[in-house]
Amino acid sequence: MANTMRWRYGDTCPVMLPVLSATVIEIGDLIYLDTDNAKPASAQADQGTEAANQELFHDRFAGVAMQQSRSGDTQPIRVATAGVFEFDCVSGTFEVGKLVGADENTGGTALEDQFVTPVNTPNLAIGRCAKRVSPAGTRGLVDIVTPGEKGG
Repeated sequence: MANTMRWRYGDTCPVMLPVLSATVIEIGDLIYLDTDNAKPASAQADQGTEAANQELFHDRFAGVAMQQSRSGDTQPIRVATAGVFEFDCVSGTFEVGKLVGADENTGGTALEDQFVTPVNTPNLAIGRCAKRVSPAGTRGLVDIVTPGEKGG
């Protein structure tokens, strides 16, 4: 997916995270921390089910990429750990506060880098719906919550 600045408002509480030279990250990607390196959601190893993928991602969620990292780049990138971001999602209506998690690709083999879906439990979520979506829409505002923001 092309670089897309998804930040809409709120303090982003950015951190600088290292990226391995072979890792490609686009602006707007959902980022997790693999040991001590930033990686996009799609780089996480498949856990067999969407819920298992979402739960592991929830546990390792670092935030949203505010800078890109091309193949061969070795500079750390800025990652937002808070704020409200606009993401693509499945068509539907969403109420404020609805839990949102990373969505799985159609093949069921990896998470999407810039696509979210409603989830039913906090252990699968990366944030909450920040603005009601009604009538049905395919974009939603998400107030992200990283582990540091959860207090643990």
